[in-house]
Amino acid sequence: QGTTSSRAVIFDKQGKIVSMATKEFRQIYPRPGWVEHDPAEIWDSQMEAARQALDSVNLSPQRIAAIGVTNQRETTLIWDRENGRPVHNAIVWQCRRTAPSCSEIKKTKFAQEIRRKTGLVIDAYFSATKIQWILDYRKTIRRAAERGELAFGTVDSWLVYNLTGKKLHITDYSNASRTMLYNIHDLSWDGKILEYFHIPEQILPAVKASSEIYGNTSPGSFLGLEIPVAGIVGDQQGALFGQTCFRKGLSKNTYGTGCFLLMNIGGKPVLSRKNLLTTIAWGIGRKIEYALEGSVFIAGAVVQWLRDELRMIQQASESERLASSIQSNDGVYFVPAFVGLGAPYWDMYARGAILGITRGTTQAHIARAALESIAYQTRD
Repeated sequence: QGTTSSRAVIFDKQGKIVSMATKEFRQIYPRPGWVEHDPAEIWDSQMEAARQALDSVNLSPQRIAAIGVTNQRETTLIWDRENGRPVHNAIVWQCRRTAPSCSEIKKTKFAQEIRRKTGLVIDAYFSATKIQWILDYRKTIRRAAERGELAFGTVDSWLVYNLTGKKLHITDYSNASRTMLYNIHDLSWDGKILEYFHIPEQILPAVKASSEIYGNTSPGSFLGLEIPVAGIVGDQQGALFGQTCFRKGLSKNTYGTGCFLLMNIGGKPVLSRKNLLTTIAWGIGRKIEYALEGSVFIAGAVVQWLRDELRMIQQASESERLASSIQSNDGVYFVPAFVGLGAPYWDMYARGAILGITRGTTQAHIARAALESIAYQTRD
């Protein structure tokens, strides 16, 4: 389940792709720098993608052996445990609304303790300040949370809760490590950090291994069948595993909505001296592996912006033709800091800029500069 689309892939027992389906869904921008998703659209688009993947190869749902969930990380949802209704739209990982509170935290001594325990820099990217914002949005929300009536989750938790007919409220190590609330050394929700953010522990999911059978889908919520839900992993850690970076030192970079360069650093967490994140890669059985991560917030999303907001192209693939129709960028550079800059700058207040425009600048130059920005950010 991604930031701009939901995807379903069916694999056979040899790991080969049998079919795949994708469904885009709405991006909601209530204010400049704010990004939200409708939780119902996340669920509905994911279910539609699953049905399309089955229908496209005329496959009976009975043949599905198990379901794994991989997801956009950090995006924050809080819902009513009983009826499953969200108390607010999902606040997306890209959203900058909590930048001011993060700036205040950075001034405190406790900021270093958060960094040491969670492996993360203080940034609006992560879930902690988003949870705090939703709880403070209305007094009734905070009161309900303190009574244990609400559940917080990243997108994996939301999907599993719905897949299992509201039975399971869980996450895995990789997603928990992206909340800025999880101690990656002790493998537990950190009481001191929760207290600092005024987040009641009873709203948090149980943390499980990234690969185990957690339970079954509810016949009423998914294809009318009970199918084991047998894996959860954050999308970028899942990509590190999928690119077979099983050994310490192996790295991958994935080009999607954003770009995320991850390196397997083995069984012991190491704090970066270069403003990268330390995160849990995955937990399988009792074995935890860690990764260093460089996060680029806007990569493929810059092409989507050319298409949807500027209407310069009709399909994302047209950007390549435009960009390659000229020999150079002629001094035009694009900084796509629509939601600030991630690693290594971690500037929550940076905003996008196109530089070097002359009278001779064309759509081709802007398209080329947009694609080159992905390379420049990756190099940084």
